Amino acid sequence: MNNRSSKPDVSEYGSVDPAPPSKIQDIARLESILVDENTRMFERMRVVFSLRNINSSESIDALSQGFKSQSALLRHEIAYVMGQMQNNHALPILEDVLSDENEHVMVRHEAAEALGAIGDIKAKNTLEMYLDHNLPEISESCEVALDLLSHHNSDLV
Repeated sequence: MNNRSSKPDVSEYGSVDPAPPSKIQDIARLESILVDENTRMFERMRVVFSLRNINSSESIDALSQGFKSQSALLRHEIAYVMGQMQNNHALPILEDVLSDENEHVMVRHEAAEALGAIGDIKAKNTLEMYLDHNLPEISESCEVALDLLSHHNSDLV
């Protein structure tokens, strides 16, 4: 919270995050907290937003380790922040998540939307593969993501 009002702070990504970023900046330390299933979810979420704010290939690699978590909520949030980061390094990671038929549907949905949010036309083929998926959460998310890609790449598509 800021001192001027009772409204939550808005991140540099334009979102109100469910947890403030951790003050820790060491990526290896952040990753170890993220993957520790015994750490409280609030602290793990703080790590997610810290790694997002660092926004480097190394922080994306650390975030990707969180996709091994038992928590679908955490995995969903990781996919979401990867979309916010708009860093192409996340493309193959998110494509793998979207393609994983054993992954929770809401995590896959968020991976599809994140691919669209990144805005790189390289994601187009992967998104098109899931346009006719039997789960509407996935097919519709891919449709939205493709429309976003088309919007951001209108001179290329």
